[in-house]
Amino acid sequence: MAQPGDIIEHPVTRERLTFLETSAQTGGACVRYQLEVAPGGFVAAPHVHPWIEEHFEILSGEWTFVIDGVEQRLGPGDLATVPARQVHTWWNAGKGSGVAIVECRPALRTEEFFETFFGLAQDGLVDPTTGMPHQPWLAMMVVDYHNDFAYPAEPSLPVIIETMRPIADEARRQGLRVPYPYPYPDQSSESVNGRGPAA
Repeated sequence: MAQPGDIIEHPVTRERLTFLETSAQTGGACVRYQLEVAPGGFVAAPHVHPWIEEHFEILSGEWTFVIDGVEQRLGPGDLATVPARQVHTWWNAGKGSGVAIVECRPALRTEEFFETFFGLAQDGLVDPTTGMPHQPWLAMMVVDYHNDFAYPAEPSLPVIIETMRPIADEARRQGLRVPYPYPYPDQSSESVNGRGPAA
């Protein structure tokens, strides 16, 4: 489980996340983290949080958000709130790194989701273009474990679950499991710019 000060990185989406406050510290009320996104970085896919409200405080950089179909450009000092159940996506729209403080309320399993998502990326188990987990892992995350935190915006969640349940069942039979651990011992040799561990 993540601790304050722990850093995780996604080499495809070029996100670097530093946990500031964890669910354990807030009694499940929220999780806070600093999000640094390298130039060209992005969230992996348009998605929905069914129960969580996200708050972004932009500290630096140029960001583009699309929330419920409305696009907005944000910079230092700007705030963005993503209500629960609204489709949203975002990306770094500038030439430099973007930094934001993000708060997720309530916490649910926010830390485990990010550790799993970024851990799969660290081990090369995601699409090299979109950053989304390979289908067996994504199926288990959506069907079994993390659809209370987030799921892809399309198709609808019932259709996703119906389609992916057989894939998740087969993945479990093959011994795959979520949550997936993030390789914290290797984090010092990673980079938000996408370089892998030193050989």
